[in-house]
Amino acid sequence: MAGADSYSDSTELTNAGTASEQRRNTFVKWVFFACAFLSVLTTVGIIVVLFRGAWAFFSDVSIVTFYTGSEWSPQRNPPSYGVLSLVYGTLLITVGSAIVALPVGTATAIYLSEYASARVRSIIKPTLEVLAGVPTIVYGFFALSFITPLIQRVFPQTGTFNAASAAIVVGIMIIPMVSSLSEDAMSAVPDELRNAGYGLGATKFEVSTGIVVPSAMSGILASYILAISRAIGETMAVALAAGITPQITANPLEPIQTMTSYMVNVGMGDVSVGSVGYQSLFAVGMTLFMMTLAMNMLSLAIKARYREEYQ
Repeated sequence: MAGADSYSDSTELTNAGTASEQRRNTFVKWVFFACAFLSVLTTVGIIVVLFRGAWAFFSDVSIVTFYTGSEWSPQRNPPSYGVLSLVYGTLLITVGSAIVALPVGTATAIYLSEYASARVRSIIKPTLEVLAGVPTIVYGFFALSFITPLIQRVFPQTGTFNAASAAIVVGIMIIPMVSSLSEDAMSAVPDELRNAGYGLGATKFEVSTGIVVPSAMSGILASYILAISRAIGETMAVALAAGITPQITANPLEPIQTMTSYMVNVGMGDVSVGSVGYQSLFAVGMTLFMMTLAMNMLSLAIKARYREEYQ
């Protein structure tokens, strides 16, 4: 009887422990679900706010005129809302920054993954990550005080605000994103592939560029897309370095204006809430959102298309 009582007590303790563990697991599950749901709810809220404001804007301004016009003059009477000049400025900065960041970031990733020693990697990679944490407004002042004077020495006709300076500083800003993500993708390539190349007589450069880079292509391309998305949405550095002159020009030494820069200027200005000028913020923001959404969808498609799985 004593043994039966002991067995019964242990069974009750086990059941009590199991019930307590189930309640704890259920609580943790719902906490995680609430966090995930909050993220989704925030995204939906942003989309709703943008589209509601844009709908009010397009009730006063033709959507065809907005997306086909090239003159952006909200203060003129009558005002002109042709967003192509702002889109062009955004794309000009994006392309210029990509020209700077993609080759430099990829070369840095190849060095860190294939050539650098563990000691050098432990120094350079945290330094790059610190570079990524510098506030963007600091980059803007760096462009005004350092990059623009350098450009003016070579091209004296360059003004204080110009697209070239903004593109260079944004390119410097997104280098850590390209190099860090690309290096992670390259480091995930199995050493068996490298050793097979060496066994066939390939040099280290040939292994790096002919085996490692193609094998990590999905991660590298994803880093490119994410970096370009960051460049599209950059605000303060571009607002300080590129100026506030919306125009379509092939000369990168002239001032331009991007969509984000316009939104900052209007948001900090004295435009009355509810006016057409104020509602234009939402139309420009919706356009910017659609551009970054397209870039993120492209990134997911590329990762799914070129993903390599290693056992």
